[in-house]
Amino acid sequence: MADIQGTVAPGFERVADAFAANFAEHGEVGAACCIYLDGRPVVDLWGGLADAATGRHWEADTPVLVFSTTKGPTAICVHRLVEQGLLDLDAPVARYWPEFAANGKADIPLRWVLSHRAGVAAVDAPVTLDDVVGWDGIVAAVAAQTPNWEPGTTHGYHARTFGWILGEVVRRVTGLSPGRFLAEDVARPLGLDLWIGLPETVEPRLAPIIPPDPPPDAESRALFDRFMGPDTMLGRVMTGPGNLFAYDERWNSRPLHQAEMPSSNGVGTARAVARLYAAVAGEVDGVRLLRPETVAAAGRVQSDGPDAVLMLPTRFGLGFALAPMLGERCPSGAVGHPGAGGSLGFADPAAGVGFGYVMNRMKLGVTGDERSAGLVAALYDSLP
Repeated sequence: MADIQGTVAPGFERVADAFAANFAEHGEVGAACCIYLDGRPVVDLWGGLADAATGRHWEADTPVLVFSTTKGPTAICVHRLVEQGLLDLDAPVARYWPEFAANGKADIPLRWVLSHRAGVAAVDAPVTLDDVVGWDGIVAAVAAQTPNWEPGTTHGYHARTFGWILGEVVRRVTGLSPGRFLAEDVARPLGLDLWIGLPETVEPRLAPIIPPDPPPDAESRALFDRFMGPDTMLGRVMTGPGNLFAYDERWNSRPLHQAEMPSSNGVGTARAVARLYAAVAGEVDGVRLLRPETVAAAGRVQSDGPDAVLMLPTRFGLGFALAPMLGERCPSGAVGHPGAGGSLGFADPAAGVGFGYVMNRMKLGVTGDERSAGLVAALYDSLP
């Protein structure tokens, strides 16, 4: 049995049971879950192994890569700049980043980027990892990209470009890289262990990602390869550009930790994710990140139905995934984002909830993750 530590407030014992069940029944290796209610933590649990190879235990402050759970903090940064009058969601991206207007993208508004309607999901330029780490090369490739479909006509998951487009807009209007803006404007006031662009000093604490298991049989592997091939939209988006980002051991490398990928390579603790979203749902120790009306607008459906990239139904607001992408039990009005492999963060303003779940063993499925789903269900069964 995993060594599970932490605290649970009276009435939230079901969450502790669900957390333990993830280890006993669902193959969890190392993980943490934190839940805030009305600005205070009511669940703070961690357990298992941070590094299965060395036997290092998961600690209270163990951070881990959270993949697309990163999109939530990035969206929060954008909405804060809107509230400050520095951005307008209905203005073209090219107002802030003129080079983005190339090849038919002059009229794409910021709103379409936040809701995955911009039509710039895949980047075809032969970029290198140095281009990604150095930032300028990858954003130049995004600026030069011809839309993959007519912008605004449908939605499709912008797995990587969501972060590069929004991150460059943040950089253009603030003079700060997206990771630096997150650190100074969001993480520091709340005391969050949350980074886009991981400092080297934090690297020894990091829990390495355990890549997902391959499909179990030859037929399933062939089907996977067909859907994820380099000439498919899904493959171009999820592993590209340049086949740099397949979900394997490369995500445990220093270059992919130090780069700033505001869609994909955020690193944080469950405490940080929950506290972040608690400050979206309400006030935490005197800090509130977004006005209630901003959160309400961000939670209104902008894109819904068949996804041109994922080929499954998805539902997005303004920068956030919406229920049921946050779990079947998560209500409308909640805003957040799941991450590849299982991580999840969200705010439920009506209930006063901030939720964070992170783990190191990745599972890739098309119907959600049973580990986070069990925790979310236990949370809502526990609310007064």
